[in-house]
Amino acid sequence: MRRKIAVVVAGVVLALATVPVVAHHAFSAEFDANRPIHLEGTVVRMEWINPHAWVHLEVKGHETIPDGTVWMVEGGTPNTLLRRGFTKNSLLPGTEIIVDGYQAKDGSDKGNGRDLTFADGRKLFMGSSGTGAPRDGRDVTEPE
Repeated sequence: MRRKIAVVVAGVVLALATVPVVAHHAFSAEFDANRPIHLEGTVVRMEWINPHAWVHLEVKGHETIPDGTVWMVEGGTPNTLLRRGFTKNSLLPGTEIIVDGYQAKDGSDKGNGRDLTFADGRKLFMGSSGTGAPRDGRDVTEPE
């Protein structure tokens, strides 16, 4: 009987060991709260994928970033963005936007977005809270 239990336990352990582990990263693992970014440009595409949505933004008019450089800006989860007012039609290619956020630690053309502002002045909070991102009061869901 003990042998059967041991074989079953070993089988379960082996089965679980083969399941891929997908970890949710903390903000501070990839982004630098001391490197804020302000990007203006045109949406190239929007990826509604888990665990985070991504906006691909062609930057223009920036002091240090050449016009035409495409940045990937991470937002919250698609579900969170939908609850905040984003839809799949909110950020169609060609939409002019401004994104404020934080640059990737590796210095790449990648950032974590906090605020997104449309040309007409509407704002959407696109960040994710509770992952180590700076608590700056912009997220209405953050506890005070």
